[in-house]
Amino acid sequence: MSFDDLTVPQLTDDLLNQGYIADRGLATSVLLALKLGKPLLLEGEVGVGKTELAKTLATMLGRDLIRLQCYEGIDVHHALYEWDYARQMLHIRALGQADRGGLAGPPGQADAGDAEADLFGDRFLLERPLLQAVRSGDRCVLLIDEVDRADDEFEAFLLELLGDFQVTIPEFGTVRAEARPIVILTSNRTRELHDALKRRCLYTWIGFPPADREVAIVRTRLPEVGPTLASQVVAAVNRLREMDLEKPPGVAETIDWTESLDALGVDNLTDEAALDTLGSVVKDRDDLDYASKSIQDVVA
Repeated sequence: MSFDDLTVPQLTDDLLNQGYIADRGLATSVLLALKLGKPLLLEGEVGVGKTELAKTLATMLGRDLIRLQCYEGIDVHHALYEWDYARQMLHIRALGQADRGGLAGPPGQADAGDAEADLFGDRFLLERPLLQAVRSGDRCVLLIDEVDRADDEFEAFLLELLGDFQVTIPEFGTVRAEARPIVILTSNRTRELHDALKRRCLYTWIGFPPADREVAIVRTRLPEVGPTLASQVVAAVNRLREMDLEKPPGVAETIDWTESLDALGVDNLTDEAALDTLGSVVKDRDDLDYASKSIQDVVA
């Protein structure tokens, strides 16, 4: 698929048709990533739509979404490949039984080499997300989610992937992508990423949207909700963000809160309704206690 003729307004409209509202800056970064074939690193607050953008692109372009969820301690075998050791052992036993039963003569050096090559061939290779993406090429969108949770060693491993879009498996060789997939990396900035990783990516910061755009996001996701409730919830969430909370609510929490209120038949945000549903938007115990005591400031 060629993106040569795609423009920022067209991409913005295409994303909107999928229910994703992007400002011009974000749409421009996405367009450049598509045109240049470079990974896009999205940093920002939790719950502002970084992961959702990758999902939306996959749906919009009709591609598979391959997601690698990073976490502390993730290593190459969880991200790239593993060998199916159980099946390999069964295969070795089957070869041994065949030899003892006279079904095959004593293996020579070439036979031993063939057996080893077969043992570390495709039939016993378990693909993990990164290898799946390399082999899928331009048929997929690869989401490397919350890369800041991984350690420095894993981040260094990603450099080969993001630079040349190839991976090396010692027993198998180097696997190269025939065509580059679309790659989205997300980070909540729990730690600073290394410059070497950033140099291989385009970069965009996604902050909390202006109130009017957040209202539009809520109404796009929840069209059954009236404009009054949506505006009230967005205003209340913005007041929560101004408080000294450990975990300020993101856009995802705004949508959750609005959806919870609507499920209870609430069409006007009151102190009582806010208290009843505050756990939909504030998801930390200390923050919940603090916000509950200040509910009149939240629902102003």
